[in-house]
Amino acid sequence: MSFRDRTPSPAAMNFLTEILSPGRTVCHAPGASKKRLFETIAHVISDDKPSLVYEEVLSLLNAREKLGSTGLGQGIAIPHCRVDACPRPIGGLITLEQAIDFDAPDEQPVDLLFVLLVPGEAHQQHLDILANVARLFSQADFCRQLRAAQSSQALFELAIGQDL
Repeated sequence: MSFRDRTPSPAAMNFLTEILSPGRTVCHAPGASKKRLFETIAHVISDDKPSLVYEEVLSLLNAREKLGSTGLGQGIAIPHCRVDACPRPIGGLITLEQAIDFDAPDEQPVDLLFVLLVPGEAHQQHLDILANVARLFSQADFCRQLRAAQSSQALFELAIGQDL
């Protein structure tokens, strides 16, 4: 069994319980383009965390994406940014109805995203969480399970390691 085929241990997924919520977990979201997807992401986040303003989240995600694609390859992207109004790191997990172009290094369209927002000054924490998310999403079996989820609740429970 290769590294990519192992299911992450509950301990490895534990950090997701700290940053993910059911309100920021969306299964089969529409995503006709990266622009529309970022609008959806900003709505999901600002609806769940009213202290985070839609326009600011959208602007910061777009600004970060202009620096370079957050697509990892194999249909996965991790859009992320720093937000001064964000008191602690928060994440969002989204699967798409249809994969979209994301300028990923392997040129494959993206259908699985983990969105990360961190406080403005959380530089090392930002990098540490990104590394943990990338490591988790490098596991093919875990990603297959997430893609197979049929509801937002099932997607959330899979992500945090609960039995369905």
